[in-house]
Amino acid sequence: MSNFRPIDRDTGFLLPPSVDEWLPERHLARFVVEVIEGLDLRAMTGSYRGSGEASYHPKLLLGLLVYGYATGVFSSRKLERATYDSVAFRFIAANQHPDHDTIAAFRRRFLPRIETLFVQALGVAREMGVLKLGTVALDGTKIHANASRHSALSYEHAGKIEAQLRAEVADLMARAEAADQADVPDGLSIPEELARREERLAKIAQARATIEARAKERHAREQAEHDARLAAREAKAKATGKKPGGKPPAPPTQGPGAKEQVNLTDEESRIMPVPGGGFEQCYNAQAAVAADSLLVIAADVVQAPNDKRQLEPMLEHIADLPEELGDVETLLADNGYFSEANVEACVAAGIDPLIAMGRQSHHPRLDERFAPAPTPPEAPSPVEAMAHRLKTPEGKKLYGLRKHTPEPVFGVIKSTLGFRQFLLRGLDNVRGEWRLVTMAWNMKRMFTLAAAN
Repeated sequence: MSNFRPIDRDTGFLLPPSVDEWLPERHLARFVVEVIEGLDLRAMTGSYRGSGEASYHPKLLLGLLVYGYATGVFSSRKLERATYDSVAFRFIAANQHPDHDTIAAFRRRFLPRIETLFVQALGVAREMGVLKLGTVALDGTKIHANASRHSALSYEHAGKIEAQLRAEVADLMARAEAADQADVPDGLSIPEELARREERLAKIAQARATIEARAKERHAREQAEHDARLAAREAKAKATGKKPGGKPPAPPTQGPGAKEQVNLTDEESRIMPVPGGGFEQCYNAQAAVAADSLLVIAADVVQAPNDKRQLEPMLEHIADLPEELGDVETLLADNGYFSEANVEACVAAGIDPLIAMGRQSHHPRLDERFAPAPTPPEAPSPVEAMAHRLKTPEGKKLYGLRKHTPEPVFGVIKSTLGFRQFLLRGLDNVRGEWRLVTMAWNMKRMFTLAAAN
């Protein structure tokens, strides 16, 4: 007599099954559903009708997206398949199966609303007692665009290809005129070849126009900075009565450079240096993370590979948060964010900055680690006050939190969840997708913190 449990896949249920019985009481899918039930989705429900006679409710589709990004399932086709294969997704979808077109259209349409829901979810975290502002760390990470760097076209190379295509068009036109007198090679369709080249010429012309427009914007920005440096130089000369040393700053050059590029697949993405060496087609994703909870409180995506200009916009995002979430008291950031203007911007916002003023050694000497605090300077400037605080034991300990605040968040999002490349294209779309990613991370982190309490 066997001692195995019987296998019966044919007997039907005596009563209709309840999806509520499919998951344990403490499960991330239940938590996501509960949080989304408490969000204000009137902006979605008032304008969303979907297709067909009856539409899926926005909270169902939003739940699928948030849980999908929180568990590493991103594409709409995989989300549709998961509503059949995964018990958790079946629970969220209430045993329904939205098709991938519906999921993709919903995501694309309502990405601009994600920022509002992102802030509402932070309010839930505050009510749960797991979000506490105070010390916040800011950092950025490069995330691949949905485009290959090999699709990038430089201004110089675009000119060469354009000249080649125009020569080929002239040759094809000559062949067409002489078609009665000469044999056309087998398989050559002159109208098709002409149409293909005309299409490529139009794309190249658009790419060159985009590069020229970027160069014009860059020149205007660099010219304004150049004028400001000259004005500061002249003001200093008048104040001291001495001629400033060194050469005056060179004016910026006009027009696009030969190596300036545009990507034909996603023209708003940029070639950026990536960790480990090399360059890839990327966006620069920014996140401000609360040190106590590792919850992301502000997120953005920019096209600049450098973080220097990103601190002030992130301060604006933090300032836009509801007052009931609390106040940010200290901002931690690495040397990539350091500038006198950024330090002064933090002070003006009522936030104490702790921004590294240079590259720090990974293995400081013992006497450096335990050196006594230096004497505070008299009437210090904001930069001098910050430099002194960074040398105090309290400042060193506080700045040490930066290494394990945003970096673990990026590590989990990229390595554990597997989000290394945006699905969508265009700056506005990837901004919305990054906020969806960070909102999903926050949900996962809130669930973990609540379970630990």
